[in-house]
Amino acid sequence: MNKKVFFTGIVFSLQVSLAICQGLHIQMEEKGIGIYNNTQLLLFYQTQKAFVPDGVDNALSKSGFIHPLNTLSGETLTRIHPEDHYHHYGIWGPWTKTNIAGRQVDFWNIGDLTGRVEFDSLLSITEGENYVEIKVRQDHQEIMGNGTYRTALLEELVIRVHAPKDNSYQVDYTSKLSPQNQNVLLEQYRYGGGLGFRARADWGGNNSRILTSEGKNRAEADGSLAEWLLVQGPGLSPEKDCGLLIMSHPQNKTHPEPIRTWEEDAEGGQGNVFINFTPTRHDSWLLEVGKEYQLQYGLVVFDGVLEKEEADQYFQEFIKGRN
Repeated sequence: MNKKVFFTGIVFSLQVSLAICQGLHIQMEEKGIGIYNNTQLLLFYQTQKAFVPDGVDNALSKSGFIHPLNTLSGETLTRIHPEDHYHHYGIWGPWTKTNIAGRQVDFWNIGDLTGRVEFDSLLSITEGENYVEIKVRQDHQEIMGNGTYRTALLEELVIRVHAPKDNSYQVDYTSKLSPQNQNVLLEQYRYGGGLGFRARADWGGNNSRILTSEGKNRAEADGSLAEWLLVQGPGLSPEKDCGLLIMSHPQNKTHPEPIRTWEEDAEGGQGNVFINFTPTRHDSWLLEVGKEYQLQYGLVVFDGVLEKEEADQYFQEFIKGRN
């Protein structure tokens, strides 16, 4: 039997444990929501604004993202506030080139002060027999000419973590978008929306590997279509690898889905692993008021090395669905 707790409209700050600290469980903390396996933090969803370092424009601070994303052994795969792109936030998915009633709004490059995405409220927590799940609302805010904010899109984001198996576990990441006041045109652009991933700082062009479902490597992946993308590299110990498999669901707007990746020599070849699944890479997408639009991704977080055949198997299991 599943246990579900609803929190509609509540923003929290106290640290509360909703389950005993054994097995897979959820813990609400001062800055957000942690999902743990026993005492090991697997992922953290940030509900309070994460402020950028001193000397950096505070407009680049935000909430509503996943960081850290950790393997079962404690290897951290994500990164926030890299010096080359302070607006990169672990795992997140704002839209870039957006047109609302003729106004250009950028929810990704938040330093431009035309739009931003923030955590709004916790909707529910569910604890199943083999998974735990949080459902949150995120507010896509249009910044008007007079400096006021108006909600352009509401997003219901569901993050479900399945019970670990061997050296890995799976996260289901489901985004449901609803335009509020006016239709929103997500214009064709090379990145934005869907799901973005900025990897750990010690992964670069010389020590990490990318492979897509179509057999593309890092040099070939950018702009291609993929059912899944696999990225892996060394952990804290050079002998120990870890990585992330990102899968696009066939019911997404575009599937196989266009991807954006950086080249091996981007940002000087160091700390330069950036991946974006973006359904509007090649075509625009009109979101109409009164309708809801869903995108779903699966993440397999693992220690060790994952082969192509294993990635194919994970993808087949993902598209069949499971509880």
